[in-house]
Amino acid sequence: MHRPLPQMALIMQLLLLLPTAFFLPSGALAGWIIGGKEARSHSKPYMAFLNISTKHGHKRCGGFLIRKDFVLTAAHCDDKKIMVYLGAHDVTKREWSQQRLAVGQKIPHPKYNNKTQENDLMLLKLKRKAKLSTAVQLVPLPETGEEVMPRDVCNVAGWGNTRARGVSLPSTLREVDLKVLEADRCSRYPHFVPNSMLCVGDPKEVEKSSFQGDSGGPLVCEGTAQGIVSFGRKDGSPPRVFTRVSAYIPWIKKTMRKLQD
Repeated sequence: MHRPLPQMALIMQLLLLLPTAFFLPSGALAGWIIGGKEARSHSKPYMAFLNISTKHGHKRCGGFLIRKDFVLTAAHCDDKKIMVYLGAHDVTKREWSQQRLAVGQKIPHPKYNNKTQENDLMLLKLKRKAKLSTAVQLVPLPETGEEVMPRDVCNVAGWGNTRARGVSLPSTLREVDLKVLEADRCSRYPHFVPNSMLCVGDPKEVEKSSFQGDSGGPLVCEGTAQGIVSFGRKDGSPPRVFTRVSAYIPWIKKTMRKLQD
């Protein structure tokens, strides 16, 4: 015969049974590459650092150069004012390689949903064209509908927080290799859409992840930008969700043509 649990023990047991899959957009706070390493200086010349003015100060996001006058990033990085740093490695310094460019126009995807994070991508039209150099280059985009296969290992880079608890913002670019998973491995996220999202990051490698502030940065697979850092669990644990770039190639091309100088 089982004795009734003491009240406190019962409460603790109920708390442990509560769902833990609460998530936030990965740019909601300053962010992180967890378990990665410092990237070799200027080894990812397509990377853009976004210094974003908000009502309460500043936040950071990532992005990537896809044309001399366009950077692609996440729609949830949108805020009052965005300054784009290209050719940066240490964002606290005025490096010889840096180009700091103002944004002339922000174009979030017209169907972006800030509650479900569907269609989480945004084009930034720069006020002037970037000058290509050894430290500033374009990254190729995939073909429409191009697939990334489960178990492919891809690279993510960013200037986000490096700690799962607390805040430690690096000044230099960091990177980590992450595995692409089958779509059903992201079933913890009720708004996961396989046709327009990628499930990325092996849950067995909990120390390796993208997170807040890495938002908008590219998932690069064999030299092609296949994903955009989007959202995940608030604790930073993998897997996390990336916007699937190949699903949006027609919109990206059409929008850039429309805004050509």
